[in-house]
Amino acid sequence: MERMQHVIARARAAFNSGRSRPLEFRIQQLKALERMVQEKEKEILAALHADLHKSGPNAYSHEILGVLVELALVMEKLPSWAAPQPVKKNLMTMRDEAYINFEPLGVVLIIGAWNYPFVLVMQPLIGAIAAGNAVVVKPSEVSENTAKLVAELLPQYLDRELYPVVTGGVPETTELLTQRFDHILYTGNSAVGKIVMAAAAKHLTPVTLELGGKSPCYIDKDCDLAVACRRITWGKYMNCGQTCIAPDYILCEPSIQSQVVENIKATLQEFYGEDVKSSPDYERIINKRHFKRVMGLLEGQKIAHGGESDEASCFIAPTILTDVSPDSKVMEEEIFGPVLPIVTVKSVEEATEFINRREKPLALYVFSNNKKLIRRVISETSSGGMTGNDVLMHSVLPDLPFGGVGNSGMGAYHGRYSFETFSHRRACLIRDLKMEVVNKLRYPPGSQEKVDLAKFFLLKHCSHSRVGQFISALLGAVKAVMAKIFSP
Repeated sequence: MERMQHVIARARAAFNSGRSRPLEFRIQQLKALERMVQEKEKEILAALHADLHKSGPNAYSHEILGVLVELALVMEKLPSWAAPQPVKKNLMTMRDEAYINFEPLGVVLIIGAWNYPFVLVMQPLIGAIAAGNAVVVKPSEVSENTAKLVAELLPQYLDRELYPVVTGGVPETTELLTQRFDHILYTGNSAVGKIVMAAAAKHLTPVTLELGGKSPCYIDKDCDLAVACRRITWGKYMNCGQTCIAPDYILCEPSIQSQVVENIKATLQEFYGEDVKSSPDYERIINKRHFKRVMGLLEGQKIAHGGESDEASCFIAPTILTDVSPDSKVMEEEIFGPVLPIVTVKSVEEATEFINRREKPLALYVFSNNKKLIRRVISETSSGGMTGNDVLMHSVLPDLPFGGVGNSGMGAYHGRYSFETFSHRRACLIRDLKMEVVNKLRYPPGSQEKVDLAKFFLLKHCSHSRVGQFISALLGAVKAVMAKIFSP
């Protein structure tokens, strides 16, 4: 406990020294992070392979590439993001300076997840550094090789006092959460999200919770099923199904269920070959506990494809379940594994009703040639994000916020949204000491004339075409009312 307090006290002292605030320092630290990713690429890839059996190309595209893209974007845009943002003024403040100043929150805590153990620590870290904060980094102990590597590498490249790494399991995280932070970003499940939020509430610490849930995927019978199923197969079975925005289950009409199954089977053959287990592109379940949990979801289900497993290597084959009952165990919790249930619905109306009866998901997917149908599903449902006619891709566009709603989380990050999440938008108004006569409107004693003039100042809006009329009317009104207010 003392060591934890010492680490956080040291980070706070470093923040209070002011050295994390200058833009030059922030960009220098981000450049150092970029250098770390480039120089230690082999070590990062090896750790990801040891934790999740990720092949080099998959690990690079899923984890390293996203970090490098985010770093390049943030380093380019940071000066404009961090600049004071002027706001519109009203007639009472025409002579004044009014702007939003983005200032760092202080010492923030980032708790990473094990399924993408590198990128889910680095992306929020980039935003927190960019905003000028000190950051305590807590990688997930479940992906132990990557956690160990992050703890080794960060102090070699970044300011050790401002950006410490804390490793360990539940006891260490629990202890961390008793400490006071200025913001906490947690990526993981809803059950732990509630624990994080309860701990944060004791210090009135704001939180960003990146949680999960059962992300639905509706397939309209009016679409190219071969293309739809290829895209769904890619997003579902990537990382052995351990992706928070993976399509969790399919909703479709009974008439196309068998075609969906056949198209997914054909795509699996295309992606992974005859023997999935020997494919370098197919990952493994993170550990035996999660292996047993996922296998438990198959009990009593109708397996249309897959189902093979090997506990020793935590291998579960890509699996499809058909005619799944909405009340079955596999439909109660987020699957987070390579199991794809298909639930049949009679129409898009029934699909939206089905989605709306459940907790709000992190992502929602709709496949249809009919754009009106896609927009209708968007307008009649709620989710953290959505992609039409593809999966996962909304999370790749840096100008879109990434985050959940309701049970799937709160707050968002990526790109500019990361910078804003870890910044306080400070309202700044700088006035001068002249024109005191205008301020007499707000000083006692009150009168109806003062109220009328205040309403005129604050409620009237002038368009460019009526500027002349407006100014004439304003001057006339000011002259008349001022004469009344200030007459002896």
